[in-house]
Amino acid sequence: MGVSSWNPLRSRDGRQSKLPLYENLNAPSKERDSNDSYDDSDDDEYSVTSSSPGTNNSRITSASLSTPIMPKRNFTVSGRARKPLFYRLPNKVIRYLCFGLTSFIILMILTLIRASHNENRAIAEGRIDRPASAPPAWEAYPFLTRYYGGIRNLVPFSKNVPEYPRLQGEPPVDKLSYVNNTSWKPEVVEERNLPASKEYIKYPQSVFQSAPEQFQECFLDKANKVRVPPIRYYDGRPNGFPEAILGSYELLGLPEDICFERYGRYGPYGFGYSVRSGGLGTGEHGEKEGFEATWEKVPQVDWKGINWADVQRRCYRSNAARYKEQPARHAAPHGFYINEGTAPLKVQTRETSSDESPKSPTKESSKDKTPAPASDGDSAAKKLPRTAVVIRCWDEYLWKEEDIMNIRSLISELVLASGGRYDVHLLVQVKNDAAHPIWADAATYQKRIEETIPEEFRGLVTFWTETQMLSLYQGIFDLFARGPDLPVHGVYRGLQMAMQHFAYLHPEYDYFWQWEMDIRYIGHYYDLFTKIENWAKEQPRKGLWERNGRFYLPSVHGTWEDFKQMARVQSEMGTTGADNIWDGLPGADKQAHASGRGDKPIWGPERPKDPKDWFEPDDDPVPETTYEKDKYVWGVGEEAEYITFNPMFDPEGTTWGLADDITGYNTSEGMPPRRAQIITASRMSRRLLMKMHRETAFLKHHAFPEMWPGTVALQHGYKAVFVPHPLYVDREWPPEIFARTLNNGRNGATGGSRTSVFGQREHNLIGLTWFYNSGFAPNLYRRWLGLKVNNDGGEEFEMTVDESKNGTSVNEMRGGEGRMCLPPVLLHPVKDVDLPVEANPEDTLDIPESDPGA
Repeated sequence: MGVSSWNPLRSRDGRQSKLPLYENLNAPSKERDSNDSYDDSDDDEYSVTSSSPGTNNSRITSASLSTPIMPKRNFTVSGRARKPLFYRLPNKVIRYLCFGLTSFIILMILTLIRASHNENRAIAEGRIDRPASAPPAWEAYPFLTRYYGGIRNLVPFSKNVPEYPRLQGEPPVDKLSYVNNTSWKPEVVEERNLPASKEYIKYPQSVFQSAPEQFQECFLDKANKVRVPPIRYYDGRPNGFPEAILGSYELLGLPEDICFERYGRYGPYGFGYSVRSGGLGTGEHGEKEGFEATWEKVPQVDWKGINWADVQRRCYRSNAARYKEQPARHAAPHGFYINEGTAPLKVQTRETSSDESPKSPTKESSKDKTPAPASDGDSAAKKLPRTAVVIRCWDEYLWKEEDIMNIRSLISELVLASGGRYDVHLLVQVKNDAAHPIWADAATYQKRIEETIPEEFRGLVTFWTETQMLSLYQGIFDLFARGPDLPVHGVYRGLQMAMQHFAYLHPEYDYFWQWEMDIRYIGHYYDLFTKIENWAKEQPRKGLWERNGRFYLPSVHGTWEDFKQMARVQSEMGTTGADNIWDGLPGADKQAHASGRGDKPIWGPERPKDPKDWFEPDDDPVPETTYEKDKYVWGVGEEAEYITFNPMFDPEGTTWGLADDITGYNTSEGMPPRRAQIITASRMSRRLLMKMHRETAFLKHHAFPEMWPGTVALQHGYKAVFVPHPLYVDREWPPEIFARTLNNGRNGATGGSRTSVFGQREHNLIGLTWFYNSGFAPNLYRRWLGLKVNNDGGEEFEMTVDESKNGTSVNEMRGGEGRMCLPPVLLHPVKDVDLPVEANPEDTLDIPESDPGA
């Protein structure tokens, strides 16, 4: 009976049912444990089913079937190798290819590394041409034109409609209206009305009238006959003259309703008359109507043979009773000189009566101080401190006529006009002391002075060298912040060292103005210095450091009181800026200010974190009360130890390249507290300079010259004041944008953030009249002197009207308004001013008359 292999109820793939069944009677039966059967299939997928009820869905063997199924078919495999789809390379070739590919990759990596190294070095050395970057946004702002108006187009200050700044929403200005509103005929310059100039010492708001002092008049000669003519000014301003965008005249008490032209400013000092007459031989040509008024009361000075050192000594001696007693000058402890006691005895006996012993002045002074009556005590309390104005220079400096008249004005207006309250010194660096061994020979010292300094200023010179500073301040760890060519003792990074040592050598001064050869002031120096010092003296300490770190723009910030409160609120509450906009979000800096955006107010000394970096802290001033309880009282009436002309910003986090140029401190927990201000021109007290001197010498602390004085003042709690003097800008900046650009640091200050204007964004300050790389200041000054700049200005521009010009830009000004007239303003930098000068008659050669018969 046959067995069917087909099962209609089977749900699996019927592969087995498709195979035919054969009967093989001679085939031997297979054992249960045979491996050659379908019973080894996975999951019994090929098990044979039976139609009988007893054998359904059960395993069966060939022996149990009456009709055996066909055994597993054995498929034969061909013995010929299968041909590969692609040709297989020999192993040897494969090895060579892999080696070559690996070598190529390694060579490519090394080539890229080498190229990157070469490019980085080329960039560092400035040997690569970078693609031109997009111009700054301020270059799209138009130039202001009314700076270049003249004395023939003056209007009263109260009636002046300034070209800039304009309030938001105001219509644009018709610049031709500033010249068309005049009543004079433009074709003939001489027919225009020229107002009369006036002596500045009689100006009602000058320091000579508002706070006159009683002292003996100082003269240029020993006979007390030669006076310096007073400088002269004009009332009003050129029509449309812009207002100062930064700082305030009213705040400091400086005059803003007058202006100075070149003859009234420099005519008293040799400008405008010949060398034969004792002048500089420059300024004798061009538009000069009315210039003779400078000498209408005081004649021209013959400046030949002037010795400014002797002039200053005579002026001081005439008024010595006004000032504090000068300390004795002690000889350095370098052994003894056998006859050294004779000269001092003669000096003392000359100052005392003939019957007094040399020791009597000391005894007399001590007696006078103790039992003095009230009136004498009051007079003693009014004894004035004295100040040194130290002008930095170098021995290879090329002196020009313009430099000479500037230094003459500085000495005359500070020393003579103050009755000897100021002294002017020249602190001159000898660049090559190997070729000029000035420390080894006094004759060489004097010879170098005579070779490099004009004769009238030779007595003012104090030399210094970099090797001298290296010997004085040994042991300073040099960071080489600007490379090996600019060491810490050099003039670039160690300039303050020379000033510190100068103060150490001159205990007779309480204050030191550090000045520069490229600073100019259109105005009276004594009026400027006195009003700046008095204003700084009246500033309270509360919020002082916060105000010091901000520019003041009156057109945006309002009054000074409004500015003070704004600075306080911004510092205490904080502002949103690029440095903290992401604070509080996931992934933000964990070290962000957890206490909030506000800053802790500076109240008293700000010490470094490591107590080992504290230097003589017991001598530092401490607050009289807490910050909250103070009613803006502490500091009022206290002389400022440090006065600057630019904000004192926090360099932490800024892009300023010298922010980390501070050495000698423990920086494992962060940088010490510090402040910096651009341009080293400033006033420093002797106490501040002596602290800097001792800290550099004994604790080896030092920082970049623009950062070191402010840092010491901050860490020791000294009173430091930024003076918001008036500054002008050359372009029509929107005031709000300019304010945000300048005060774009942390919490509305100028520093403390990568968005600070100091660093990569300093290009925004180029258009100001006061910055280290200002382009506007030197151009404005040269135009004011009557010179051509970029083919604009000059004699023809001042005297001739060009009706074809439309007046919309600087080179489209019509001219013919006369000499430029500027209000009092500080300018920096002004370098290499070449004035046309007549030939010196002493240098001309006498050519003998030729003999016709020769």
